[in-house]
Amino acid sequence: MRARWLAVVVGVLLAGVTVPAQAASILSNPGFESGSLSGWSCSGGSVVSSPTRSGSFALNGAVTSSDYAQCSQTVSVQPNTAYTLSGWVRGSYVYLGVTGGSSTWTPSAASFTQLSLSFTTGASQTSAQIYVHGWYGQPAYQADDFSLDGPGGSDPGDPGDPGDPGDPPAGLAKHALIGYLHASFANGSGYVRMADVPDQWDIIDLAFGEPTSVTSGDIRFNRCPASECPNVESDADFTAAIRAKQAAGKKVLISIGGANGQVQLTTTAARDAFVSSVSSIIDRYGLDGLDIDFEGHSLYLDAGDTDFRNPATPVIVNLISALKTLKAKYGSNFVLTMAPETFFVQVGYQFYGGASGGDNRTGSYLPVIYALRDSLTVLHVQDYNSGPVMGLDNQYHTMGGADFHIAMTDMVKAGFPVANTGQTFPGLRDDQIGIGLPAAVSAGNGYTAPAAVHEALDCLVKGQNCGGYSLRGGTSPGFRGLMTWSINWDHYYNWEFQNNHAPYLDALP
Repeated sequence: MRARWLAVVVGVLLAGVTVPAQAASILSNPGFESGSLSGWSCSGGSVVSSPTRSGSFALNGAVTSSDYAQCSQTVSVQPNTAYTLSGWVRGSYVYLGVTGGSSTWTPSAASFTQLSLSFTTGASQTSAQIYVHGWYGQPAYQADDFSLDGPGGSDPGDPGDPGDPGDPPAGLAKHALIGYLHASFANGSGYVRMADVPDQWDIIDLAFGEPTSVTSGDIRFNRCPASECPNVESDADFTAAIRAKQAAGKKVLISIGGANGQVQLTTTAARDAFVSSVSSIIDRYGLDGLDIDFEGHSLYLDAGDTDFRNPATPVIVNLISALKTLKAKYGSNFVLTMAPETFFVQVGYQFYGGASGGDNRTGSYLPVIYALRDSLTVLHVQDYNSGPVMGLDNQYHTMGGADFHIAMTDMVKAGFPVANTGQTFPGLRDDQIGIGLPAAVSAGNGYTAPAAVHEALDCLVKGQNCGGYSLRGGTSPGFRGLMTWSINWDHYYNWEFQNNHAPYLDALP
């Protein structure tokens, strides 16, 4: 990796502004003067007596090619309150930050150098995790004399407590089988009635809602006409079947976009039309949420729009605003999923549309994912119809085998520096991550045999059968599941996808 690709780790847990009446460091063992790592959780860290910035001890982070030696500490904080974090670091590519929040870094510090940042907690936030780490393959770093100024809170709560920001919607399968249902067309694979979708499918995406024009924002969902789908059911039967699925614990979403549904929200009027028209579809059929499957030229970045944390391109800004509005309207049980191609996510490791002279669409999903990370239920990147993509091991991975799925999913979990922007996209929780696959050889390029898919999942979920690849993001026991294009194609091929993968997912803890 070239040095200019290394950047800061950032996120979105923190929001709101209230300055504390008084400031006091609330970290435990901030200078490691206990002679131990007490109060800290470290990977590859130890306490050393030299070099130190002050006192008798400091932290030494023993970085390797597969571990950037992070040390973190979780502290209790007060909601809607401003805090200042600082620390002294020594070494190459050393990072200081708040998990899911602000961060800063230094590319090179021959002597101890102070890093500092400010952040503000969210409206219901009661804990924050601060961290320091180096970067893969760099020399060991040292750190000392940390300070977190601001008022302490009560003991940090369980991040999984019901009602916490980022909790998945109620009733969602822990390890889900997710599929697109051709509800508006047959696509050569035949029409499958909603009532005939087998019970193994946990999330059903109705494909597709499409705009009346590319820039209108006015989304329409039209049922498949009888001339194309002779066995199509009535609207009443379709809606009744949706209710039956929901009663059985399934989630039914409207998917917007697809290969032919280009959606560019270039104006606030288009944004508002999107919110209104999508709401009408959701309300008409009583759906559980929304899937964003923007492909082609729907998303792009204007030249100079290089900060995915603060995007300026209208099609990005307006989509984020629209999705936040829909989430706020429908509440915590609203299911929001996204199905970008690798070009719009992982390729951002090498090229970012607003910062490079190449295709301005590269990485353009990153600001949307980042802005919605607290509301996002599942990101299931399409691990198909893709060219070779460079992973965090700086090797190119090619679709169709376990290796590709391992490397691409690890990027989403671990996060990655975004091209030459000086920033790092923070990884998602494992329960927000899925993998997108073609159901069969006719469904898309990059079909992966079931045995290879299970090999990839053994690595990602259990840390087994990784084929020499080192997981930068660690294992993902909460891995959400597998998405496929499509239920119709799976039916056409005698349910190969369902019959192989549903039992595997059901057997996971």
